[in-house]
Amino acid sequence: MNLKDKVAVITGSSSGVGAALATKLASEGASVVINYNQSEEGAIQTRERIVASGGRAVIAQGDVSEEADCERIAETAIGSFGRLDILVNNAGCTTFVPHENLKDLTSAIWERTLRVNLMGAFFMSRAAMPHLQKAGGGEIVMTSSIASQTASGSSIAYCASKAGMNSLTRSLAKAFGKDNIRVNAVLPGLIDGDWAFDTWGDSDDARYEALKTQFADMTPLGHVVEPADVADVIVSIITGSDFVTGQLVTIDGGFTL
Repeated sequence: MNLKDKVAVITGSSSGVGAALATKLASEGASVVINYNQSEEGAIQTRERIVASGGRAVIAQGDVSEEADCERIAETAIGSFGRLDILVNNAGCTTFVPHENLKDLTSAIWERTLRVNLMGAFFMSRAAMPHLQKAGGGEIVMTSSIASQTASGSSIAYCASKAGMNSLTRSLAKAFGKDNIRVNAVLPGLIDGDWAFDTWGDSDDARYEALKTQFADMTPLGHVVEPADVADVIVSIITGSDFVTGQLVTIDGGFTL
């Protein structure tokens, strides 16, 4: 797909991977809908960077766990730019609970994790689908995680939600390929940034730096994934071959080899 004059919705794009991706897509000619749930300041900063570079972007607040919000986010693309070609389901949440600690993995944690990470991706995809079909095809990319396959991560609920996202990716790809809609997922390892620090660092710089070093030492490439790395891969999927769909693309520097 040539990105010039295309329109993208990126959920959870006020920081991290989403913000990096919004900036990159805009730099290559796409108009972008920046979504945030709580971090309005981050969304404004992302939009200002895009506009300052000559790009086009609008902001849509919304909680992807709420279907009505998802429909409103998709409609923002239509109302602002007249079309929708690309959806990146990037919004996510997690709560750190050691896997052996089943008691503390409460129903509330399960419900929030699944609603944001899995049901939110479904709600957004359903809201976007008629617009992608009207455009004659398009792209959906999910931000999943290697936790979906390694069974290790911030919690069992998080692993399960991302495994569900992988299945959703393949199901949608199979169902809507006839409409020229490609659906793929990226599976990053530890992503260096505020989200990972808030989850793993526990306000402890030394602990977080030690974790990054541990991950880097365990990867053939010796590199912890950064938001720009994930953004680059997502762009390569969107702009690459029209015959790649239903794929789960790992971005972890070789950590899972």
